[in-house]
Amino acid sequence: MKKDLLEKGAILQRDKETYSIAPHLTAGIVTPDVLRTIADVAEKYNAAAVKVTGAQRIALVGLKEEDLDNVWKDLDMDPGAAIGLCVRSIKICPGTTFCKRGLQDSVTVGAKLDSLYHGKELPNKLKMGVSGCPNSCADSAFKDIGLIGGGKGWMLYVGGKGGAKPRIADRIALSVSEEKIYDLIEKVIQVYSENAGTRERLGDYIDRVGLEVFKEQIELNSYL
Repeated sequence: MKKDLLEKGAILQRDKETYSIAPHLTAGIVTPDVLRTIADVAEKYNAAAVKVTGAQRIALVGLKEEDLDNVWKDLDMDPGAAIGLCVRSIKICPGTTFCKRGLQDSVTVGAKLDSLYHGKELPNKLKMGVSGCPNSCADSAFKDIGLIGGGKGWMLYVGGKGGAKPRIADRIALSVSEEKIYDLIEKVIQVYSENAGTRERLGDYIDRVGLEVFKEQIELNSYL
């Protein structure tokens, strides 16, 4: 029986015969040349659909297993971490790079976090959202780690998730500077990686140990 092919970034589809793949697109920003390449590859290998995903990727759906290696070769792109127990593609809003409402540079911060953590193996999947203002277009309050830009720095949210049992993230900081936010997120991921149980999401871990204990574990006050 066929199954997902993690090593090829391929997810088995409903027909139990074909696969979808999603090349990694940092911040969901893509050049015209890359779009042309994706379109050419989709056409060459008779993809059933080209789908824009909620994680700011472009998925090629309905590919044959025997074509997957050549598809990736023609794309010349890295797979997006769409499956597996790891950090998924980071959802990023336009921030001050493009949006008139942006208060913080979500594109730069989100892209750096993506370069540091995309695909990192953890006890369970971990999703991040980086929003440049409180409109939170990257759904930061429903991510395991969420950043929302304010006038004086970054608000940090932890423990959010969707799914069958959704959880709104806990806001644990109001105005962390860009200089400190990377070290703070590194500490959050370190504590989670070293202490969470197998397949335990960050929010479930926080609920198990208690939010105040978690704040002490990450030494939150030293970053404020």
